[in-house]
This record gives sequence, C-alpha cells and structure tokens, in this order.
Amino acid sequence: MTGASAGVGRAAVRRFAREGAKLALIARGRDGLEGARREVEACGSRALVLPLDVSDADAVEDAASLVEQYLGPIDVWVNDAMVSVFAPVIETTAEEFRRVTEVTYLGYVHGTLAALRRMKPRDRGTIVQVGSALAIRSIPLQAAYCAAKHAIHGLTESLRSELLHDRSRVHVTEVQLPAVNTPQFGWSRAKLPREPQPVPPIYQPEVAARAIVFAAKVRRREVWVAYPVATAIWAERVAPGIADRYLARFGYRGQQTERPIDPGRRDNLESPLPGDHGAHGSFDARARTRSIELWATRHRRLLLGGLACAAGAVVRKLASSGSSRDSRR
Repeated sequence: MTGASAGVGRAAVRRFAREGAKLALIARGRDGLEGARREVEACGSRALVLPLDVSDADAVEDAASLVEQYLGPIDVWVNDAMVSVFAPVIETTAEEFRRVTEVTYLGYVHGTLAALRRMKPRDRGTIVQVGSALAIRSIPLQAAYCAAKHAIHGLTESLRSELLHDRSRVHVTEVQLPAVNTPQFGWSRAKLPREPQPVPPIYQPEVAARAIVFAAKVRRREVWVAYPVATAIWAERVAPGIADRYLARFGYRGQQTERPIDPGRRDNLESPLPGDHGAHGSFDARARTRSIELWATRHRRLLLGGLACAAGAVVRKLASSGSSRDSRR
C-alpha cells in the first residue's frame, strides 16, 4: 500500500489488517507509518514499514523486492500516494507541476511496474489504482492533481488492454473516489485566500477503504464509490460545456472554507510533515460514513437477483390475470 501513512491509505491499511492481510506500508512519513504498523499488529497481522518517496523508481523497485523477501509474493498492490497544489494554473509554477506529476502520476507508474514484474510471470495478482472523479472531470484550482489523475486513468486503460491481449490473469482496476475527509486539505500547498476543503458532499476515508478492499477481491473494471462520482463522470460525458460553466461559477467557492488561509501554513509537497496524522481530516462533522451507491455496487448480484425475481413475479401475475379473463369468456 503506497500512501499508507495517512488519509485513505491509512484507512485501507486498517481494513486490510482486520481481514488478516500481511501489509507492506509505503510512504514518506515515518511517524505515520509507525502508527499504521502498530494498528496492523494490534489486529494480529504483520507489517513491513518502508519509508520512501514513490517518485524514486529504484526505491520502489527495491521495496518490492524486500516485500517478497520478508512477507512473500505480492498478491495485491494498491497505488494511493499523492500530493497536490491548490492554485489557479497561472499561479502554479513549473516546478510544482513537476513535483505533483512525479508523485501522483509517476509514483503510480513505478508501483505498477514493480507489481507487474512480479505478478506477470506468476500470472496472478491485482493492482488497485486509487483514482478520483477528477480523473474524468477536472475542476478549477487543482490542475496539477487533475492532470495526474487523468494520466493514471490513461495508463490503466492501456495496461488493461495489454493484459487482455496477453490473456494474463493479472487484474488492474480503478477505484474512483468522491471528496474524502483526509489530512490532505490541511497540508497540501495552497495559494488561495481561504483554507481548502473537499467539495461537498464529503465522505469519511473508511468508505473509500471499503471500496479499495472490495476492488482487491473482485474482478471489476472500475468501482465508483458514491453518487458524486457518477454525477461528475456522466456530466463530462453528456454535457462537458455545461460542467465547465457550472464549475466556473461554483468551483472556487466550493473548494474553500470561510477561514482565511494561515500565512504560516506548512505543506508536504517536497517533504512530509512530522507526526502521525491518521486517516481523518478536520471535516468529521460534515462527512458521511456510508454510501448507498457503494453498497449497491458491492451487492450487485443480490440486487440483480431481486430485480429478476420481482420481474418474474410481475410476469406471472400478468399471465395469471390474462388466463383468468380468458376463462371467464
């Protein structure tokens, strides 16, 4: 699990650990990684702490070798590490674009390659790309992050076709997230008048974690976690021009709180902030703990079976009514 020290990655670590998985924990911040390790061990499982920057391809490859040496063959690789910059494009420097791309996109490339080098010869394994609705529909003030998520989506679609061509049993899937209450909004670089926030509605990271663990177990092409994901994706497919204008009007205000930005605010773009920041951000009071859409996705067969039974009952009822009318004639 990359990005294992905080946010969605941290919540997913807890969820995997409760199910008995042995976990390799990758992130830059040792404090958060050690906190995650303690949580894994409290669940009775094993964890290997690997502090590194996923933008370093060699470090990721070396980490994968250590994982297989100490924990055994990698069954699931989850790419989740990210950094972001909240700023208009014209105020985002070339260096900031480069850094976000190196971590949020190339970090996924490095993880995917490391996983493939081990999974492909064994002809088994799952790669989970933790994506976002922003991989399909970009929003203002996060161009570097949106571009990286779009690139991940493109990478994954190409890889999926190649695996199908090779008749490989290695599976790659995307989990498209809505706005999630994580520490990201308190430590991402921001050049805004007010503090950043997730675009409501906001979901707790445990909702995302359920989707990630589900995606690691089933062979789904994509998992859409909540209705805002579906809304954003369908808006982009059906009426992108209207989406542009809607976001031009509401996208700035929707990503900022009423609190002026702290002039001494620190960020984690170049290096991690000290401390164990856990899974949750500062929006617990506004965050949802459940997604009906995710429940429906996870129980799709049950729902389809119920619909089929209901349809059958309607057909039988109609047939019975028709027979009764014919017998009375």
